[in-house]
Amino acid sequence: MLELMKAGGLLMWPLLACSILSMAIIAERFWSLQTKRITPPNLVAQVWQWAKTGNITVERIQELRLGSPLGRLLAAGLVNYQHDRVVMKESIEEVGRQVVHELERFLNTLGTIASISPLLGLLGTVFGMIQVFSVISVHGIGDASILSGGISQALYTTAAGLSIAIPTLLFYRYFTGRVDELVITMEQEALKLVEVLHGQREQES
Repeated sequence: MLELMKAGGLLMWPLLACSILSMAIIAERFWSLQTKRITPPNLVAQVWQWAKTGNITVERIQELRLGSPLGRLLAAGLVNYQHDRVVMKESIEEVGRQVVHELERFLNTLGTIASISPLLGLLGTVFGMIQVFSVISVHGIGDASILSGGISQALYTTAAGLSIAIPTLLFYRYFTGRVDELVITMEQEALKLVEVLHGQREQES
């Protein structure tokens, strides 16, 4: 590994840093974007049972808010339970924007790594070719072994840049789609609760 880094030149070090950062973000996002952590099953049904039995308390709303991103949306709606549908939906949408921002955490960094890694590889290629032509200007082209250092540097950095960029871009696209999917699910669940609660109020009145 160390020999590979030396052969690729100085730009292999920022590429290595990009690789480590990319793997760390991917692992963190896999952990954070689990369905059970974002949208716990039966959470809306549980809140509905609280509403039916009149057990919606400040403590339970706070517990709901701290439990999961979906819980935060539901808690925002429950705080405005006594208002009409429009007010409840607006409060849910406001909190939803904050939740989406948190779900997208580190994705911009992942996209940036996918963009700059091949550029760093290309820059290493340029440096390698500059080294080749510098050697040619001094020694000519008679001895291929003299040129091999610059050529190998160009090839190593290009390969490293692409090897980092391709999987990083794939995971960036995957996580972006994953966030969109989770956001749609949370919106549906939150709106379902709004309709159920207001349906109950209308029946009681």
